Amino acid sequence: MKILITDGISKYGQEILSKAGIDFDIKHYELEELIKVIPEYEGILVRSATKVPREVIDAGKKLKLIARGGAGIDNIDHKYARSIGIPVLNTPGANSASVSELVFAHLFALARFIPQANITMRNSEWNKKAYKGIELAGKTIGIMGFGKIGQITAKMALGLDMKVLAFDIADIKTDLDVTMTSKEDVLKNSDFITLHVPKMAEPFITEKDINMMKDGVFIINCARGGVVDEKVLLDALNSDKVGGAGIDVWMEEPTKNIELISHPKVSATPHIGAATAEAQDRVGIEIANKIAETFQSL
Repeated sequence: MKILITDGISKYGQEILSKAGIDFDIKHYELEELIKVIPEYEGILVRSATKVPREVIDAGKKLKLIARGGAGIDNIDHKYARSIGIPVLNTPGANSASVSELVFAHLFALARFIPQANITMRNSEWNKKAYKGIELAGKTIGIMGFGKIGQITAKMALGLDMKVLAFDIADIKTDLDVTMTSKEDVLKNSDFITLHVPKMAEPFITEKDINMMKDGVFIINCARGGVVDEKVLLDALNSDKVGGAGIDVWMEEPTKNIELISHPKVSATPHIGAATAEAQDRVGIEIANKIAETFQSL
């Protein structure tokens, strides 16, 4: 068996694949080249940088599996792959803690003006009086999507003495001190809103949703680009309806939305939610084991 790894894998993952007798090439290809080379392989492992549309799947005449190192599989035409008998593997929990920690990195950055203070100090400015922030303790955080990442985020928030409201389309039971409620209730009563929902055909947060939020609300998106419409968010930042936004994921990546990333009320990162050494190791180990087990069962 031989697989193509387009977006890298940790050394631990490589060792697991080698011990399982699976050969692999590690090289990134753009779409046109990927279509040309994929017929050589029985499997493909991607992260977020590589897309696996129907054209790639059809070209992969020997494909027996498609794997994604990470949670979301929206960059793979997974419905089509599964419809023709090709399993699609992923690692939904391996990077959860890393993503949750980035949520709070953005929250603290926004609440204490860290990006702005950093930039102005580098310009030899001492704007101490301009950066009167707010505390997170005692505030209400609304968590949209209460899967693994949402639940870890809730634990961290509770540790900071925050009140937690949560919404999920599934009927999730939890022992945490969290109020499970409606989307509308979360929108209306949260000081901070963090998104942990999959990408859908339409944005999860629309202009109507933002209008329901508190004035000055902070919005954090470490989920998927397009969960919040970027134009709607920019308009809300400019009108001061939204007091700040922490954004790790973008409608287009790399993003060309300079107006949004350079906005003074935005804390911006280039899709680094899972980019910790620990998460990369966990992802590599988990996906390599799943690939080995799947090949053995075929």
